[in-house]
Amino acid sequence: MQKLRIRYAKRGRLRFTSHRDFARAFERAVRRAGIPIGFSSGFTPHPKISYANASPTGAASEAEYLEIGMTRPCDPDEVRASLDSALPDGLDIVDVVEAKPGSLADRLQASSWEIALPEVSLEHAQSAVDAFLATDEVLIERMMKRGLRTLDCRDAVLALSARSDTTRSGPCAILAVVVRHDTPSIRPDDVLAGLRSSGGLELEQTPIATRLAQGPLDTETGTVGDPFAFDRDAS
Repeated sequence: MQKLRIRYAKRGRLRFTSHRDFARAFERAVRRAGIPIGFSSGFTPHPKISYANASPTGAASEAEYLEIGMTRPCDPDEVRASLDSALPDGLDIVDVVEAKPGSLADRLQASSWEIALPEVSLEHAQSAVDAFLATDEVLIERMMKRGLRTLDCRDAVLALSARSDTTRSGPCAILAVVVRHDTPSIRPDDVLAGLRSSGGLELEQTPIATRLAQGPLDTETGTVGDPFAFDRDAS
């Protein structure tokens, strides 16, 4: 059986697609495109699709990943084109590679995020960033399945900076964040909650978070690499 690894994006209004909604849309796209996907055995067979570290609902992303098991070998580029045409605009297949040995999930060690803060000046954002980075621990609270839990969002943030979005007519600060994947994972809204509690960040409008990359972490540079690099190099 061939295994393919797929990178897809959630763009525009489709960023509000939940993980469950995407899973349903992807399974329909597989059927519509005629992809020879494998199924599990048993009384209720399921398509062999494995999702890895999906982004939160409401966050856009350029780097979401999944794996599919095939019943026969297929050309990855043809699979990419077929699936992309079968999905709605905004749910876009970016890349498909044939999987080589090794766990994809183990390579997704960190994420690089960009968070747009409309109506927030660069000076205000930078002041909050400086206060956050100067603190060893920033505790936040998040409601989880087993109740309210206190998390340290500072420990997971490996890099954080602010710049101004010069493409907008009004003020808009852009945060660039690199977050290590922990358990539980620290999300963009957790980072914003930490900036609010430690640096007094005030938001005028709803922020827009976009995951630019997720993959292996370079601990020396604090950058996020391509999780498909090994699959390509081993080809």
